[in-house]
Amino acid sequence: MEFLSNTPLLITDTILRDAHQSQAATRMRLEDMLPACELLDSIGYYSLEMWGGATFDSCMRFLNEDPWERLRVLRKALPNTKLQMLFRGQNILGYKHYADDVVDAFCAKSIENGIDIIRIFDALNDIRNLEQAIKSTKKYGGKVEATLSYTTSPIHSEEYFVKLAKELEQMGADSICIKDMANLLLPMSAYSLVKRLKETVSVPIHLHTHNTTGTGDMVNLMAAYAGVDIVDCALSPLANGTAQPATESLVATLQGTPRDTGLDLGKMSEAAAHFRKVAARLKAEGSLDPKVLSVDTNTLLYQVPGGMLSNLISQLKQAGAEDKYYDVLAEVPRVRADYGYPPLVTPSSQIVGTQAVMNILSGERYKTFTKESKAMLRGEYGKLPGEVNEEVRRKAGIAPEEVITCRPADMLEPELPKYREEFKDIAKSDEDVLSLALFPQVAPKFLAVRDGKAPAAAASPANTAADGVRELYVEDLSIK
Repeated sequence: MEFLSNTPLLITDTILRDAHQSQAATRMRLEDMLPACELLDSIGYYSLEMWGGATFDSCMRFLNEDPWERLRVLRKALPNTKLQMLFRGQNILGYKHYADDVVDAFCAKSIENGIDIIRIFDALNDIRNLEQAIKSTKKYGGKVEATLSYTTSPIHSEEYFVKLAKELEQMGADSICIKDMANLLLPMSAYSLVKRLKETVSVPIHLHTHNTTGTGDMVNLMAAYAGVDIVDCALSPLANGTAQPATESLVATLQGTPRDTGLDLGKMSEAAAHFRKVAARLKAEGSLDPKVLSVDTNTLLYQVPGGMLSNLISQLKQAGAEDKYYDVLAEVPRVRADYGYPPLVTPSSQIVGTQAVMNILSGERYKTFTKESKAMLRGEYGKLPGEVNEEVRRKAGIAPEEVITCRPADMLEPELPKYREEFKDIAKSDEDVLSLALFPQVAPKFLAVRDGKAPAAAASPANTAADGVRELYVEDLSIK
């Protein structure tokens, strides 16, 4: 097989964000990162993904760290490397839609404090939920990496994603990311999709996968053959399993080929030695559960990403119903079909998963719904990709005329003045206002500690990685 591109493959390393989010409940601290920054900065990565996703919440909730300060410090420590973040479209880094003025302000402050590239995604691939973030990122001089949330279903064909990529390019994307959050993209499908995208759009294609099902390395290699421009990898101490495939392995594989990355394996080995010590500490304190390293092909059968599996196990443990695990796994695809086949990524993965748990535990499908489940069926998160089962919608008490068909954010009045007024006594900066707006339960406690108005609690390790993921993502969805 011949490579369809002769340019060096570019690498984004996720060691400072998604690697530890996926494996260790986002518990890596700034002090764990700084000793390796000079080395990481000298390797020659396309970018380092180091902010966004769950890091913002986790910094304040568990680590007594200011996420904005983390960004500023890392910007200073990594002067030669582009810094990248993950941004949930109209949800920003929270779990609900925010008004356009809040999205605009968050993009402005992220870029001002040091972010170069914003990877913007929507859980439903509703491009209306990306519009404001794309506009604002470009307005303030950041690079837009618009995202295809990859999944498989009767409606999520290759054609669907190619059409979506064309629309995102027309909206102003500087690059397109294939975000394969559950490692559902198989190697030959990756080759075919990347090839089609390269033939269809003119902006670079960036692939993000995990190694949950054990195919991640092969997915990256086949994408490299097909001409993908950039791939996400993680340095080996926190690679594989529910995280990304190992950077060193791919760099070594491509040496001497037309896609040779040109990156220095010696420097990577040195950086990896540091992060091995960090991984050992995370494991010792219970944040890194060795289970996250095992291959789980159930993901291919049930399309349940690794973090979502952890959530389901936690919920069943709480209910004393661990014996229902496989019943719940089998129910997830049925709920997903009833809800119009949303991709299973935050927050839709938690909403669908929790509904599946409730359906099994109550002994009757759709006897009860969470408020988030009803909100999704009502269209508050955006347009669901496929047809919704109207009988399920009726059981949730939602009449057809109540379903939102406009862009959900169009129903929101500007919110920033309200937040500034509400938090004027505790916010010391615009960044504080944004922290408080996104996490009104968590941020006030953190700011009180930071500003010396409350004693600091010990930084909180996760009891297990599963518990950490559950706390971060389903705080409002747990079964009562």
